[in-house]
Amino acid sequence: MVFPNQEQISLRARELWEAAGRPEGRDLEFWHQAERELQGASERGDPAKGTPDDI
Repeated sequence: MVFPNQEQISLRARELWEAAGRPEGRDLEFWHQAERELQGASERGDPAKGTPDDI
């Protein structure tokens, strides 16, 4: 099983946070959401989100 790296998670979490209007105190929520999204994309081989070869 391939996992996204911290930089990939951080970038996606920031995108999610900004899209949600930059709310305070929800950093872990966005971090975990980013992890789930990227892991799912990696398992599917989604080129837009990264493939196992990219990680």
